[in-house]
Amino acid sequence: MGQHSEDEEKIIVGVTIGDINGVGPEIIIKMFSDNRMLQLCTPVIYGSSKAISFYRKTLGESDFNFTTIKSAEEIKLRKLNLINCWDEEVTIETGNPTPTGGKYAFTALQKACEDLSKGLINALVTAPIDKKTMQQEGFRFPGHTEFLAQQFANGGDHLMMLVNEGLRVATVTGHIALNEVSGALNADLIFSKIKTMHASLIRDFGIRKPRIAVLGLNPHSGEKGLLGKEEQDIIQPAIQRAFDSGILAFGPYSADGFFGSSQFKGFDGILAMYHDQGLIPFKALAFEAGVNFTAGLPIVRTSPDHGTAYDIAGKGIASESSIRSAVYLACDIVKARIEFDEISGNPLKFSKLSGDR
Repeated sequence: MGQHSEDEEKIIVGVTIGDINGVGPEIIIKMFSDNRMLQLCTPVIYGSSKAISFYRKTLGESDFNFTTIKSAEEIKLRKLNLINCWDEEVTIETGNPTPTGGKYAFTALQKACEDLSKGLINALVTAPIDKKTMQQEGFRFPGHTEFLAQQFANGGDHLMMLVNEGLRVATVTGHIALNEVSGALNADLIFSKIKTMHASLIRDFGIRKPRIAVLGLNPHSGEKGLLGKEEQDIIQPAIQRAFDSGILAFGPYSADGFFGSSQFKGFDGILAMYHDQGLIPFKALAFEAGVNFTAGLPIVRTSPDHGTAYDIAGKGIASESSIRSAVYLACDIVKARIEFDEISGNPLKFSKLSGDR
């Protein structure tokens, strides 16, 4: 991994255990069995030492070691820390969705969010949850993204963005039924999402003049109204408004042709209208290394781009590549935000450093 500065070592990344019956504990163990991860950041697992030890034994990962701490105030830099978010005995039913799995996934998430809000950790990486078993008092949300938006942005504008190297795909609508998508779209919403993506590409990814492609909703982008009028009535006006405000937004593009050709490679960000329109091509192109990033929030949160994968949980075959990429991206965004905010706050300081007069 090369040389890392002292500042990088200070980045503290909280990692929630996710559903204890899914692949979350397994991929966390596999990822941190490689001690080189500790050169990148100081990780803190939010979960249970008993649950982690259960899977360490199941997987036979003898190289995996952690330090149990009582709170984030006790974090030991360059060590793998673990905070026990519950003390009671919990039955693990590997591969089965259970209310217990949902209960303790939420318990770990709450504790991590508490420390994140206090500034005790710099970023949050969330292992997969089961959206159905997560439904309980305090969590009436379709997923992590909406919950975190409520916690840290009072439900304000945010963006689910899938990232893999130069490919960044976001969606206007999130976890809603397909038959509700058209009714949920309006020009103000699309314009707002374009602005959020534009700001994130600049601050979080260091792209000075990002180019954003906006997809249409209907086949062939509506074929000039023949196959639907959303492009003409809603999407195009939003793109024009963004362009007039200085954002390099283009479209609407027909999704199949856009991804089917190499056209998508000419943009820094792609805004899809709904979940599957953006995520199907992304996952086909990104294989197992994609990362889910919640843009538009004051905090940094990433996650692997896959679910609990109950069918392979505990079998030792789940890949840790996506969650590892999620940790990498979280660290990169923390550093990018620090650099951007320093430059924005004191441009004179940086112009002197670069030799300008």
